[in-house]
Amino acid sequence: MSKALEGVRILDMTHVQSGPTCTQLLAWLGADVIKLERPGTGDATRSQLRDIPDVDSLYFTMLNHNKRSITLNTKHETGKRVLDRLVEACDVLVENFAPGALERMGLTWEHIQELNPRMILASVKGFGPGPYEDCKVYENVAQCAGGAASTTGFLDGPPLVTGAQIGDSGTGLHLALGIVAALFQRERTGRGQKVLAPMQDGVLNLCRVKLRDQQRLERGPLKEYSQYGRGIPFGDATPRAGNDSGGGQPGWILKCKGWETDPNAYVYFITQAAVWGKICDLIGKPEWKEDPGYATPDARLDKLMHIFETIEEWTKTKTKFEVMEICNPLGIPVGPVLSMKELAEEPSLRATGTVVEVDHPERGPYLTVGCPIKLSDSPVEVKRSPLLGEHTDEILSQVLGLSESEIAEIKASGALGEVG
Repeated sequence: MSKALEGVRILDMTHVQSGPTCTQLLAWLGADVIKLERPGTGDATRSQLRDIPDVDSLYFTMLNHNKRSITLNTKHETGKRVLDRLVEACDVLVENFAPGALERMGLTWEHIQELNPRMILASVKGFGPGPYEDCKVYENVAQCAGGAASTTGFLDGPPLVTGAQIGDSGTGLHLALGIVAALFQRERTGRGQKVLAPMQDGVLNLCRVKLRDQQRLERGPLKEYSQYGRGIPFGDATPRAGNDSGGGQPGWILKCKGWETDPNAYVYFITQAAVWGKICDLIGKPEWKEDPGYATPDARLDKLMHIFETIEEWTKTKTKFEVMEICNPLGIPVGPVLSMKELAEEPSLRATGTVVEVDHPERGPYLTVGCPIKLSDSPVEVKRSPLLGEHTDEILSQVLGLSESEIAEIKASGALGEVG
């Protein structure tokens, strides 16, 4: 069965997380991704956060599946010529260098167009055009600059970053969509184009409901925020909302049986208006169904924390999974707080390919996430990440059509040699 992006060739000049997230997704969907790496060291994450000495780290392996690796010294004259040939042979060039780095390598947009007018140049940058466009950005910087940190955490505490990599991986996903759109448009126009995904923009896109609330705040207090019910005045900016749901249906994280010793014995519980009566019966408060102070969503707004404290007295008598088993048939929206250990061991996630075990020639078997997008006609087989320079000869011969003598000449020149 053919793959969705079969026939598309990607020149992957990315490193660390944002770019590799993008190119790995494209590789999963069938693109031939050629990861160009610095001789001797390769992608910096090969050696970062290592758990086994002298073996590619999980940081690298979990971001570079289904790719081929070529090492090339792009500062070497012969290396520059090989790089030009790769640009000519590929459909998309993806990079997440610091601002100006690609131009210093000689790969200006004008030069790329001369080599390959159909080339799509896709870039991740920290910021878009503006006062900060030359600044270097990492995950947590993007979360702060994109609005996530200022709206995350509890009202009486400092801003918080989230463990979800919305700055790096989130931006990589945005960039992948932009690349696919540009490829689709190229089918009509025959022309390549530049695709830019700033990390600040990506984080803000994921925080759009908070920008929504900023505008609503100008017209009055945000009544669905729990601070309203506690009588705490609002400031002039969208506040940190603790575990509030962020939508029209109030929710909160509640303790479950075993919470004293298990840091993840919690459940997210939403008091959806449509099932309010069932919630009242469940927690032994049937009188709340008719009580004017509790019967309607608006009436409950100033009592939300008391309501959740009451529900919590019930959830503390059940495990988080028992809460799920009881509430789901009643249509009450709840969800367990699942640890990474529980997710890694969940059989259904293995069955769907969401969590995959991959064998590596140096580190042995390891767990990784699989493709989060499931296409019925393009199933994904997660293949291990490449060793540094593993496919250099293969790419030079198959992609660039070089003979053995030409490859030997390039090797002799030092263009593929160790830079370190």
